[in-house]
Amino acid sequence: MTTHPNLSGKLAENILYFSRTLRAAGMKLGPSSVVDCVRAVEAGGISDRDDFYWTLHSVLVTRKEDMIVFEQAFNLFWRSRELVEKMIQMFSPQMCEDDNREKPKAGEARVSEAMFAGQESQKEFERPEIEIDAQFTTSAREVLREKDFAQMTVAEINQAKREMAKMTLPLNEVKTRRFHPVNRVAKSDPRKMLAKAMRTGGDMVLPQFREPKMIEPPVVILADISGSMSQYSRTFLHFFHALSENRRHVHTFLFGTRLTNVTRQLKMKDPDVALDECANAVEDWSGGTRIGETLHEFNRLWSRRVLGQGAIVLLITDGLERDEDNRLAHEMDRLHRSCRRLIWLNPLLRFDGFQAAAKGIRTMLPHVDEFRPVHSLDALSGLCQALAGEAGRENDPHIWLEAIKAA
Repeated sequence: MTTHPNLSGKLAENILYFSRTLRAAGMKLGPSSVVDCVRAVEAGGISDRDDFYWTLHSVLVTRKEDMIVFEQAFNLFWRSRELVEKMIQMFSPQMCEDDNREKPKAGEARVSEAMFAGQESQKEFERPEIEIDAQFTTSAREVLREKDFAQMTVAEINQAKREMAKMTLPLNEVKTRRFHPVNRVAKSDPRKMLAKAMRTGGDMVLPQFREPKMIEPPVVILADISGSMSQYSRTFLHFFHALSENRRHVHTFLFGTRLTNVTRQLKMKDPDVALDECANAVEDWSGGTRIGETLHEFNRLWSRRVLGQGAIVLLITDGLERDEDNRLAHEMDRLHRSCRRLIWLNPLLRFDGFQAAAKGIRTMLPHVDEFRPVHSLDALSGLCQALAGEAGRENDPHIWLEAIKAA
């Protein structure tokens, strides 16, 4: 039986606080949404939990990417008996030994942080104040930017992900062979002049101008997700997601022993949902590496589709090839000739004593334009400068080639 509650009590306040939680979790809600939500509950009443869920859902969820966030927030805020039992099991000693525990769903961590943010600040306020002399020390922000992703804690990884989301790459527009009309003095456009003159019978011939069309070149990412890159690959996905949001033409491919196109998955607005979809699409995560074979598949199936209009290719791998054949050199040369710039990002460059001794690295170096590290936030900032055309001498692959010849 449907009951029409009196919303002047705690229920209206709970709906207000629930809306604030959704807003803190990333959903776009205004004060009018809260008012409409209260009115919808007054009009529809509450018959069971499902009706109450869909009443709030119909008012508060206006975008497809917000559906999972709303579901997780509803389950945490309007707690059910099953969820309470599950949380008790998660903190019990027996649950820690169980390898079959359920994986956290997308959006759940973000909703929990938004819901309990106030309680954490109260705990910190009650702690005694300790004065520390910070003279001659490095700020935490600078330490985080220089720290290796593989050495970061969970909290530092989350902070690094937020810093990645703020990174913006330069547009770096390039000229094309196509033209578009302009209203200022430039190169004359005789075809358009004759077309306009025909409308007046040739009595009036006005000058028309055109200039080369500027476009934003596509960015193609080829990222290694093999076992040797497992410490970095999941963190890089957050950078790829932010890059896909800020630029129009970004194509992302993951490879280990096979090639997987995850461009569509990374176009999803919610980063948690996007990464979950990428994990479901990839079948060879943290496996072996076949760089030559996967590059052959990319050059054969995707090169002509995505490497037009002066594309920039970001190749992220440590260069530790599994197969011992001559295909890698041929495919790297073909990839290099098909794009405007080929930038190799290698996390092994974080070591001061790094030497290009592996056969795969020595085979790939002659076919890249830049050779850069990619192990920290500072390295990613350097990549942004490289895409703006500010490459330094230390990133020239010929330096490494000369060192190889000298050895």
